[in-house]
Amino acid sequence: MSGPRIRLGRAAGVTDTGRRRLRNEDAFVCEPPLFAVADGMGGARAGEIAARLAATALEESSDQVHGAEGLVALIAEANRRIWEQSVSDPQTAGMGTTVTAALVDEAAGTVTIGHVGDSRAYLLRAGSLAQLTADHSLVAELVESGLLTPEEAERHPQRSAITRALGTEPTVEVDAFTLEGRPGDLFLLCSDGLPIMVDDAEILATVREAEGAPAEAAEALVAAANARGGQDNITVVLFELLGDDATDEDASDDATEPAQTSAGEAEVPGSIPETSPPTIETTSLPSPASLRRHGAGPGGRAAALAAIAGALAAAVLVLYWGLAR
Repeated sequence: MSGPRIRLGRAAGVTDTGRRRLRNEDAFVCEPPLFAVADGMGGARAGEIAARLAATALEESSDQVHGAEGLVALIAEANRRIWEQSVSDPQTAGMGTTVTAALVDEAAGTVTIGHVGDSRAYLLRAGSLAQLTADHSLVAELVESGLLTPEEAERHPQRSAITRALGTEPTVEVDAFTLEGRPGDLFLLCSDGLPIMVDDAEILATVREAEGAPAEAAEALVAAANARGGQDNITVVLFELLGDDATDEDASDDATEPAQTSAGEAEVPGSIPETSPPTIETTSLPSPASLRRHGAGPGGRAAALAAIAGALAAAVLVLYWGLAR
């Protein structure tokens, strides 16, 4: 695959505890050409440990990984480290984390996404926002099976129950795909603390109001999630793609000193091109059914199927009880 000539522009990451949680169990990576978000889970501080282990594994090889297979292998290594830690330390038993990662290949003109869990990747192109990843969650399974509507899923008490995570089993199944990058693209990676508070329309409006500047948009998105209640930790990473013909002078027109985000990551200098990016067609983006799955092991899928079976059984019992009355 060889896409248009692109290069990375600005990038920024922000993480926040939110309004309801005592600790921040999210972590992120903003090490061009690799970006990632991890949302940990587990008792005590185990979720924080799992997310940090995942982020560290990705950071260590951020400049050495290539292509979908390389990204999947890197995520598998993160899974191995978390699993081994949980086995060796009883206080972290059962911990896990989501991970959604993006790898930019400027030479090929592509962006590869690797994904486990319900953190998300979005693409803003030509004024439209598209969700690239499919949530590995109980409610997503129920929606796909027709047992819940998308509207019901948003209010479901188990909407945060995930069906696949890093570190819960010795191996993990990773969704990975590569898409063509275009000048003007803006990619957004986030933990579920953003979309459970802020819908897609408001995400798009907030990024537009920030004029696509990653640092300003990241801060504004976190603020919007907190304004809606901040029920969970919130982590946002954004990066932009520029045309390869953009000069260094053009790329630094709006840049001053590298901006430090609230998480201490430096912004990569650059700017959004003045010309509008090409219109994106929905059919040009990967659908959940088209995602390539890599790796071995259910990665929590058995628990998901058990949960779905339980939900079906409960529905049957309710129906039976209603008919018997």
